[in-house]
Amino acid sequence: MSPDESVMPMGLEEALYFQRLWNECGDAREFACRVLSLVMNAVMDEQAQLACGAARGERTQARTNSRNGYRPRTLKTATGDVELRIPKLREGSYFPEEMLTRWSRVDVSVAALVREMYVSGVSTRKVERVAERLGISSLSSSEVSRLCGELDAEVEALRSRDLSRTPCCYLWLDATYMSCREGSVVSSHAVVTAIGLGADGRKHVLGVEAMDTESEEGWNGFLAGLKARGLSGVRLVVSDAHAGLVAAIARQLQGCAWQRCITHLQRNLQSAMAGRPQASKECVAKLVHAACYESDPELSRAIWGEAAPWVGKASPRAAEIFSAAEDSALAFQAFPGAHWAKLRTNNVQERANREIKRRCRVVQSFPSVGSMLRLSAASILSEEGRWATQRVFSEESAALGFRDPGPREAPSRERREALERRAARIVAEITETYGLRKE
Repeated sequence: MSPDESVMPMGLEEALYFQRLWNECGDAREFACRVLSLVMNAVMDEQAQLACGAARGERTQARTNSRNGYRPRTLKTATGDVELRIPKLREGSYFPEEMLTRWSRVDVSVAALVREMYVSGVSTRKVERVAERLGISSLSSSEVSRLCGELDAEVEALRSRDLSRTPCCYLWLDATYMSCREGSVVSSHAVVTAIGLGADGRKHVLGVEAMDTESEEGWNGFLAGLKARGLSGVRLVVSDAHAGLVAAIARQLQGCAWQRCITHLQRNLQSAMAGRPQASKECVAKLVHAACYESDPELSRAIWGEAAPWVGKASPRAAEIFSAAEDSALAFQAFPGAHWAKLRTNNVQERANREIKRRCRVVQSFPSVGSMLRLSAASILSEEGRWATQRVFSEESAALGFRDPGPREAPSRERREALERRAARIVAEITETYGLRKE
């Protein structure tokens, strides 16, 4: 009889035994734990016998070793705690490598479940309570943290990923802030991320890093690291107007355009108009929207120029920001029209940051920068897994993002005058809607 057949034969006697076992158990989960314990112990006994060359207590010339009792061990599984008895040998050692992991008392499926709950934003204490409901005892917060520490390999793989095979035409950059403890001091740290649009039309996480603060030096190091790993093909970078970030883009990604996030620009203008009437603030926001969401790039420029005096009338400080932002706010219009919706704003990064914050919200303050980076990177890796099934653009459309459209012809005098008249009407309609009159 083969070992597989001799482990647990199902004759009438065994069937009656399992019926009695079922009657003893309170529910199916307890029964499953008892049966799993019987099966695993039987398999280990059979393997130990094969290692000895004879059955337990059998005297034969073929015997090469002998048994030396058992080593008890509790294994935490998805069905609950399973009590195991691992055979010991007098010479050498025996361990069921195919069933158990050395130095771990948690089944692979439970470890995966714990890591998935952790990445999904469930606190370690809540994971412990869920484990108790599953019949898994003594899965402490520290053990949960240890299991989640195995995510470090995945995080390191992300941060050292070869980017030479993933050329990206568009790059979205941003940072989100979290509290982190260093010694006895809790301070704010930035988690910066880079997301690129590849030639396959899908979004890819290119890098994740932790910084004490957003600075030109920090962003320089981050972007230099991406280039060192093979980042190429970038023609447009989308971000907010953080001075250090903008300077780092100009230094590290020379030759590519920079798109200032329209949403962040509107927020900057609102801040510059603090204390001004609400109608004026809404009017300026609408003027920016009218220029940036116009399908004709030349008309957009005309609207921007026509709106500038009105913004100056509302707030001189806002007017400076508005005038300086024209080229960067409308940079997306040099690229294919089908891509504009994804390039006007930094919503790609904003959504990723919201997901990171949602999953990190359960942690009031991280005990270390490493733990903060681990959960942040694991969260965005989980998002990347979802992106793998979704294309932002088709491969044919994405290929257009890598092409240089060349210079745009200047409009004729007649067309320019027509655009100026149309822009004046659009701006007048907006300002009149908010009760503003030209002096």
